[in-house]
Amino acid sequence: MLSIPEILAQELGQKLQYIENIIALMDEGNTIPFIARYRKEMHGSMDDTALRTLETRLTYLRNLQSRRDEVKRSIENQGKLTEELASAIDNAATMTEVEDLYRPYKQKRRTRGSVAREKGLEPLAAAIFAQDGRDPAQLAAEYIDPEKGVNTVEEALQGANDIIAEDLSDDADIRKALRSLVSRKGIFTCKANDPDIDTVYRLYYDFSQPISRLLDHQILAMNRGEKEGILKPNITLPGNEGAALVCRAALKPTRSVSTFVRAAAEDAFERLIFPSIQREVRTDLSDRAYAGAIHNFALNLKPLLMQPPVKGFVTMGLDPGYKNGCKVAVVDPTGKVLATSVVYPTFSEKKKQEAITVLSGLMRRHAVRHIAIGNGTASRETEAMTVELLQHFPEASYIIVNEAGASVYSASPLAAEEFPEFDVNLRSAVSIARRLQDPLAELVKIDPKAIGVGQYQHDCPQKELDAALGGVVEDCVNAVGVDVNTASRSLLQQVSGLTAATAKNIVTYREENGPFTSRPQLKKVPKLGPKAYQQCAGFLRIPESREILDNTGVHPESYDAAKALLSLLGLKKGDDLSCILSKLETYGLAKAAEECAVGAPTLLDITKELAKPGRDPRDELPVPILRKDVLEMKDLVPGMELTGTVRNVIDFGVFVDIGVHQDGLVHISEVCNRRLRHPSEAVKVGDIVKVVVLSVDQQRHRISLSMKQAK
Repeated sequence: MLSIPEILAQELGQKLQYIENIIALMDEGNTIPFIARYRKEMHGSMDDTALRTLETRLTYLRNLQSRRDEVKRSIENQGKLTEELASAIDNAATMTEVEDLYRPYKQKRRTRGSVAREKGLEPLAAAIFAQDGRDPAQLAAEYIDPEKGVNTVEEALQGANDIIAEDLSDDADIRKALRSLVSRKGIFTCKANDPDIDTVYRLYYDFSQPISRLLDHQILAMNRGEKEGILKPNITLPGNEGAALVCRAALKPTRSVSTFVRAAAEDAFERLIFPSIQREVRTDLSDRAYAGAIHNFALNLKPLLMQPPVKGFVTMGLDPGYKNGCKVAVVDPTGKVLATSVVYPTFSEKKKQEAITVLSGLMRRHAVRHIAIGNGTASRETEAMTVELLQHFPEASYIIVNEAGASVYSASPLAAEEFPEFDVNLRSAVSIARRLQDPLAELVKIDPKAIGVGQYQHDCPQKELDAALGGVVEDCVNAVGVDVNTASRSLLQQVSGLTAATAKNIVTYREENGPFTSRPQLKKVPKLGPKAYQQCAGFLRIPESREILDNTGVHPESYDAAKALLSLLGLKKGDDLSCILSKLETYGLAKAAEECAVGAPTLLDITKELAKPGRDPRDELPVPILRKDVLEMKDLVPGMELTGTVRNVIDFGVFVDIGVHQDGLVHISEVCNRRLRHPSEAVKVGDIVKVVVLSVDQQRHRISLSMKQAK
């Protein structure tokens, strides 16, 4: 039997030594971002995604081993553990296989089979199941015992049937074979409880699809429809294949066919095995679909968090609304609030002009360059007003910002603590402005599930979803790095090694003592011990430090190596270091790594950081599309070519913001000219793409787009 590291090495296609190193690092309490960034030599430069996959699988395999041991102990305590059974349990590759093997020995609630056993009919069942040619009725006559509740031959035979059926139901090989048959040949059907009621689930009112071809989003939709009492899903097998499989397993081919055993086998299939397998397969399909949904959500979340910030400009945030007006917040390039207001452009033309006057004053007073408009209620009217406003400010531009989660944040205790002087509505305007300036710093304040880039996320197992999304947030924050002197508590607690408590203590320390001036100063923060410092130091930036390395991703443990490298290449910290990569190439990476006493991957990372101190990896990505004029749905015509931003990627297509209030859908078949298993193979959230309008349905607010037809 393979060890857990050996299994992981096989599954992930990695060297056994790397796997063993990673497991040891994780068990020592090292975080995924730290391992991924600062221990590359120990794992062959695996990225954070691969490391999290390994972590998840490691947890499963350890839980599997623990369950194997529990099951063996339980069976051994019953005095029924054989070498063969123990070996089968040890070799079981999944929890399902372990539970199948344990099934005959597990304490059950009272069943028809257990009642029959209490009546002393187990020997009768064994004699009949032997299929040695004896007449079952004659055998049963010997077990008539009114004191035990067996009054007739028929009652004895029924009891024997129940025992045989239950034993067949508990047979691990039968269950495994039937489970395989259902996965290969099973049909997933769905009917409506009331076909006359029109709902969003109409597509599934008379649905039938082989299980092997069932798509994740179909499973999720039908699960939700079932939960709402609209749909009735089911799993069927064609013909009589399922019952035939159980009969073949029960009947002995060398004997004359036992009608009684055949009937018991068919009863086992219909009453016990198939309903159980149906539930198991439904659960497995749902687990697969939920895992896919969680994966896709995480896949979409990462590029959303890593959207390029629009730095260095005063920004105005507009949170549109009808009844309560349009909330306004002006923030400086660092996100500090300069001014707030409320205007009412939707009330009347007069009020709209008054709003333009107020906003014009704010733009002149604070030199506003960009306007971020939330995409919620009254967004279209606010956009039209903004276009009219910008006629007087040709240097300025606007963008529609996805405000998903802004209201959640604005009503949170965190927002109240951050902006105690503002009401809930004004806080959301601040959040919208800051989302343009630094999407990551703002979005970390919001529960990822509220950001709105997934599908059926509220139906998914919340523990698994939170773990996956939390991992993405952590990876993104640490990939970018955090300015320790400006970062919010929300941002700091996502840094490797920091907790909510230590993040709060960092903020308190800088408020009481002024800005941090060096990384070693972090050791003075209460409760930030040596291990936490090791994990977080490389991800915290201190621009105010005299030590240039404190404003890079170089870990303090590698400062000596960085200084040695500069010396080797004839450079000093104060020099223009943009040439350092070419100088290293000339010198030789392997040779320099040996002389600096670090691994080649680490030295290369150090060199990249020295070339661009304080670099932000997001700066290398395409900037968001800033607009000056408005496009409405009625302006769209088939064949029109537009540029848009990918807002969401789901199983069946891609939603693209093309500058109208409603996102357009690029069906998976229109993403590109090659066949895709999933749109994420070709595009991700935040991508700037060219699209062609295929059709526009103004009544249903639907826009159909094509990427593959765009030039």
